[in-house]
Amino acid sequence: MSEVDAPRGRTCSRTPRLRTPGALPGRVLPGRARTLRSVALLTSGVLVLPVLAGCTSGAGRSDAVAVPSDIGHTGRDRVEKGGTLRWAVDSVPTTLNAFQADADSATSRVAGAVLPTLFTLDRRGRPQLNPDYLESAELVDREPKQVVLYKLNQEAVWTDGREIGAPDFVAQWRALSGRDTAYWTARNAGYERIEKIERGKSDLEVRVTFARPYADWRSLFSPLYPKETMGTPASFNDGARSELPVTAGPFALQKVDGEGGTVTLVRNPRWWGDPAKLDSIVLRAVPRDRRAAALATGDVDLAEIDRGVADRIAVAHEDPSDGSGGSGGSGPGAASATAGESGGGPERERSAGGSGQTADGGSGPIARERGDAGPAGFSSDQTGLRGFVVRKSLEPAYTQLALNGESGPLADERVRRAVARALDRRALAETVLKPLGLPAKPVGSHLALAGQPAYADSSGALGGQDTEEAQALLADAGWTPEGARAADSDTKAGPEQTPAAGSPAAGSPVAGRGSPAAGSPVAGSPASGPAGSGPVVGSPAPQAPGAQSPSAVAQPPAAHAAPVPPAAAPGTGGDDKPGARGPMALPAGSDGDKAMPEAYGREGGVPGAYAPVGTRAPGRNPVAGPLGKDGQPLSLRFVLPSGPGSEPLRTVADRIRTMLDRIGISTEVKKVADESFFRDHIASGHYDLALWSWPATAYPATDARPIYAKPQPATDGSLLVEQNYTRVGTDRIDQLFDEAVSELDERKARDLMKQVDSRIWAAAASIPLYQRPELVAAKYDLVNAGAFGFSAPRYQDIGFVKAEPAHGAERD
Repeated sequence: MSEVDAPRGRTCSRTPRLRTPGALPGRVLPGRARTLRSVALLTSGVLVLPVLAGCTSGAGRSDAVAVPSDIGHTGRDRVEKGGTLRWAVDSVPTTLNAFQADADSATSRVAGAVLPTLFTLDRRGRPQLNPDYLESAELVDREPKQVVLYKLNQEAVWTDGREIGAPDFVAQWRALSGRDTAYWTARNAGYERIEKIERGKSDLEVRVTFARPYADWRSLFSPLYPKETMGTPASFNDGARSELPVTAGPFALQKVDGEGGTVTLVRNPRWWGDPAKLDSIVLRAVPRDRRAAALATGDVDLAEIDRGVADRIAVAHEDPSDGSGGSGGSGPGAASATAGESGGGPERERSAGGSGQTADGGSGPIARERGDAGPAGFSSDQTGLRGFVVRKSLEPAYTQLALNGESGPLADERVRRAVARALDRRALAETVLKPLGLPAKPVGSHLALAGQPAYADSSGALGGQDTEEAQALLADAGWTPEGARAADSDTKAGPEQTPAAGSPAAGSPVAGRGSPAAGSPVAGSPASGPAGSGPVVGSPAPQAPGAQSPSAVAQPPAAHAAPVPPAAAPGTGGDDKPGARGPMALPAGSDGDKAMPEAYGREGGVPGAYAPVGTRAPGRNPVAGPLGKDGQPLSLRFVLPSGPGSEPLRTVADRIRTMLDRIGISTEVKKVADESFFRDHIASGHYDLALWSWPATAYPATDARPIYAKPQPATDGSLLVEQNYTRVGTDRIDQLFDEAVSELDERKARDLMKQVDSRIWAAAASIPLYQRPELVAAKYDLVNAGAFGFSAPRYQDIGFVKAEPAHGAERD
């Protein structure tokens, strides 16, 4: 995202990288630079945390394990030498410099294949020394200064033949330290702590001395650019946007074709490690909604896909005669086409193991695509899809519900906690993950995911789903059924009558948060004010180094969810207004009361009176109607992206709205264009509730700090929120982050991060829901590529499996 001029808060100029084609590079504000998480703050005060001590003890530890990657792992001896891999990406990268603000997942893909990465992540998200570039990297001194000694692989050279060495480290440090403002850097986290870099016994030894301790030192110099790129502001700012003449990976950059939508990488003849199996990799820009067609026609061999495409591939395998599919099957495609990632409406699931059709005979995505393409075109596409398999894992990213605590009802911590306590996070996780056969456990940490060493479930600092507790918190904050009726005595009859709270006519923004009278424009209205370019909402691919983009994994990438069964589906199509989502108890004195039997208002109701005989009588209603305070209804703006790839988010939002209805909180959904979701609404603060995803990181003390840092007032009176789009933070959280990033004892650092996480939970502004599923379509004979999970791709091992010898022929 680029810098946003917002009436209620602004981000700093270091903008997150969230699939933002067209975003302009930002400059680092001196002294405020931190690593960005690209594609998701109570403004003061100390949170009362009576339960936090217990949440950071051994009781908070988790035995959760990481879901393994699914890449068709095959030994190099069985991989054919040669061939071209056509790999779908969202867009051609606007820059090849991973340290610029508009770097995106395609930038990261190129960098991973052509540049040195000193530490790569393993399947558990742990940084591991990369022997292709390093013989060793050790912390050799702690006092009086931290010193790290790198010993480089003696064979490692750039494509021009020069050794990778100390001059490259020095050039990158100087460019990213923040001391020279001529460099337009997106981040300098860690580099600003370096005091000096010295050559060791030779250029192959690099000695880095830190002015201040830095626990995440392994995150530095990855990727490592040559001194030719980092040496001058001109080459850094402009030259590296479109060219990388000198590289040092298993592949080298051959061409960036913006008009043709491709980036071509070729085998590096100077590569000293295991030679690349492929001759070339072509990254091809393919929009998410066109990937099924691109796979079917053979334009791409590997593509991240949504649940609908996965189902189509499964259907193609189930009934090869006509591609229409049948019942049964397994894998992600065996679930209903309206389930999980492709869902997003009131269509009914046939079953978790269905045929990819809806129960009504086929109104889901597969049926719609069949109608759009025509029978012949659809059948032809299905035939092409038989040559692919779906590989699945859990993506290193989690989807969260964000609560904007800057103003309005959610500025009250009690209301935020009530919203959180109303959510059944396990049910939401099961909706998304269970149909895929993936572990359906809610995420218990903001700072790590299951399987990572730092993962611990700290959600106990907030508490689990509890309707009564949520109601008590709202009542304590002054939101009651009586408060919604406080102004009834002044209501006039006829046309001048004030709309009942919760009625469609009462769908205007709550005063003080979105009404014109409050001086804050309605989200998405022309009065919202100017804003810069922002991310396109979709689903995330591997992130640019160290930077973390919310994905909404904007891109925020669209989170994968399943549809709401009709009994729970609240409302249909369009921008839903409060009260337009099914029957609710009406305020006393309304016309509706006259038509209701007396027993309707009695506690418990009458068994069988308003449902089929045998239906159990309802218990006490959670609330006697919508809540309000001083005549103002408790209504929250739920901002969601409107694009086809964001259907899963909207499905999850419907489930959440149903849960909030039960405690008397009404919601108004505002669907906005994908490209404006972050730029004009999240970054500028024009929302109350929103869903997007944050990628995981091996370095939370560095990468997560800007997401949860307490907003700081700017000279113009607005808030500098960095990436803390909830606008809730505390001095204590900032202090703990600072202590953790300077703590060189890993055990102590992890304990500090658990304390941080407990306080973030207690602030109730970011509620992690579930880890996102990762679905990748791969050509049947493509190996060592697919759903990587935490693991970094090993590009030199990717290729096509050798053909099996003919029957009776001698095997190799």
